[in-house]
Amino acid sequence: MHSHRTSTARSHLVRTTFTALAAVAASLLLAMPAEAADTAPDAQLQRWSVAAGAPASVERGRVFFTSQHGGEWSCASCHNAPPTTDGKHASTGKPIAPMAPAFNAKAFTDEAKVDKWFRRNCKDVLSRECSAAEKADVLAYVLAQKR
Repeated sequence: MHSHRTSTARSHLVRTTFTALAAVAASLLLAMPAEAADTAPDAQLQRWSVAAGAPASVERGRVFFTSQHGGEWSCASCHNAPPTTDGKHASTGKPIAPMAPAFNAKAFTDEAKVDKWFRRNCKDVLSRECSAAEKADVLAYVLAQKR
């Protein structure tokens, strides 16, 4: 009798532990697509469009990307226009992968890196940070580049 109760208790513990682990695993799997979507280029375009309070414009993005804004450089100075081929940093010569996601699967997939590079590059090109509308427009232009 004692071994039957012990065996029953052990099997209940195993079932309970397995159920809890399965629930945790399911929660993690369900969370994964949302996390990936949060860092997809389209999700970032949506984030900046919402922050700007207006839809992005491919044409405004193209003009912004290819224009100098009072300084020496435009975005295209380093990233090419269109941004579908390897670029090169205008002062260091360091190679830069294509910006367009259709030509570089890693482009605009890490929100923290994208925010960092927009901050740095906008300061180089504009001598200030880009607005949400400018970021949305540039990203709309870059996303419009297809193979």
